[in-house]
Amino acid sequence: MVKLIGAIFIILATTWTGFEAAKHLSERPRQLRQLKSALQSLEAEIMYGHTPLHEAARRLAAQLSKPLSSFFENFAKKLTDTETTVKEAWEDSLKEVWKQTAFKQGEFEIMKQFGETLGRHDRISQQKHIMLTLSHLEREEADAIESQAKYEKMVKSLGFFSGLLLIILLI
Repeated sequence: MVKLIGAIFIILATTWTGFEAAKHLSERPRQLRQLKSALQSLEAEIMYGHTPLHEAARRLAAQLSKPLSSFFENFAKKLTDTETTVKEAWEDSLKEVWKQTAFKQGEFEIMKQFGETLGRHDRISQQKHIMLTLSHLEREEADAIESQAKYEKMVKSLGFFSGLLLIILLI
């Protein structure tokens, strides 16, 4: 009886682990779509609303869900509360929130490069930089969707079957 209960716990734990890993795979494309939408909103705020950067970031934070809302909230706070450049505020906010996201190193580099150009150019040049960043993020999103399709089911199954293997080895 104790062996049966232990086996059930092992199966549940490994299956849960597999589903959590699969959740990370499905979270990345969703967050990339959300980030692209946020950058498009930022473009609209800059181009048509003539909104200051800290105010645009604050508005974006109110529209988005976590972890991206935390990023834009931190960015707006750093711009208003500290004596820092836009580049430093962007990069610091990116580093603070990065561990909470499902993004990979490629997205970090894209966002870091975008932060280096943010606030340094006129509106037209800024729009071009946003468009360039969006095209890079679209490429990353396609990669994320491909990875999700390729590995999500496998990771879920792997969790379950590794539990079965562990039970067989222990019995």
